[in-house]
Amino acid sequence: YCVHGPLAAQQGRARRHSMKAQVVEVSASAIENEAAKASAAVRQNDENETIEDMDDEDGPGAGGKRQRGAGGSVVPPSFGPVSALEAFGGKSEFRRVPVPPNRYSPLRKDWMSIYTPIVEQLKLDVRMNPRKRCVELKTNEHTQDIDVLQKAADFLRAYMLGFAVTDAVALLRVEDLFVDSFMVTDVKILKGDHLSRAIGRLAGKDGKCKFAIENATRTRIIIADSRVHILGSFSRIKVARDAICALILGSPISKVYSNLRSTAGRLSQKI
Repeated sequence: YCVHGPLAAQQGRARRHSMKAQVVEVSASAIENEAAKASAAVRQNDENETIEDMDDEDGPGAGGKRQRGAGGSVVPPSFGPVSALEAFGGKSEFRRVPVPPNRYSPLRKDWMSIYTPIVEQLKLDVRMNPRKRCVELKTNEHTQDIDVLQKAADFLRAYMLGFAVTDAVALLRVEDLFVDSFMVTDVKILKGDHLSRAIGRLAGKDGKCKFAIENATRTRIIIADSRVHILGSFSRIKVARDAICALILGSPISKVYSNLRSTAGRLSQKI
């Protein structure tokens, strides 16, 4: 017993350790097999869902198959136009344009000329709010384009600045028209009689200088006290603004006229 007892015990412990190692190896291999099967099933489900989604995108009348043209090419899906109400999530968009006190009477006089293009052409709702002293614009279910609300607001703001309805309505029909505003004192700091003389040089006798700049640059100019508003395209607004700034800085009118002739010739040659 003394000789063989410890040896037998040691062999028994070795057998038990080897059996435990075999059990651990079997359980690890079984877990790996189960994980591989689960991942394969997930991949197969993802592929099936992707195929179903692609079939659904081909259209409800395609019968689960891709629509193909006469030459065998895949026909792209066609989507209808999105209305302004659908683009904004079913909610009506709203704009409010304040009316200055000096434009109440002209607004009352020209209301039908303003109302007609906004309602009939742009399909918007418009009303005058006398309590808040502003004109309110709103989209409805008949509004087709998303950008018409901003166009109508720009049209009303141009009218409130002093432009005639026939000039301001061009903002609705032409894309590349803008309104640029600046102060006479932004160009040169003038006060008192010096400021009055600068404004007089801009207008000229009976508005002759202002009309000459408008005709040469094909823009519209409004001089409201010490503020100047110019309506036109970007390049023509720049030419008119340069001429007005030259007059404010004290350049002779004859020199400004000669510069306008040369620049007007270059503008007419551009396409």
